[in-house]
Amino acid sequence: MSKGYILMLTLSLAVTGVSVASLGYIISAQPDYLHSDRDGVPFYTPKVINPEGGEPLSMGELIRHFKGE
Repeated sequence: MSKGYILMLTLSLAVTGVSVASLGYIISAQPDYLHSDRDGVPFYTPKVINPEGGEPLSMGELIRHFKGE
């Protein structure tokens, strides 16, 4: 085994460890920015501009309009 092989193996193991730890955190802690409502819209979605009137609309209003509710 050469020195380069050992360094690449160490780097690969470190990247794998960080990836597994990150996914484990996301699955177990479920940070607030990943939560969404029943329509699948994230809670921290900015308002959208109505092209007809120019006033801001919430994404929930827009979804309800296109669903016909």
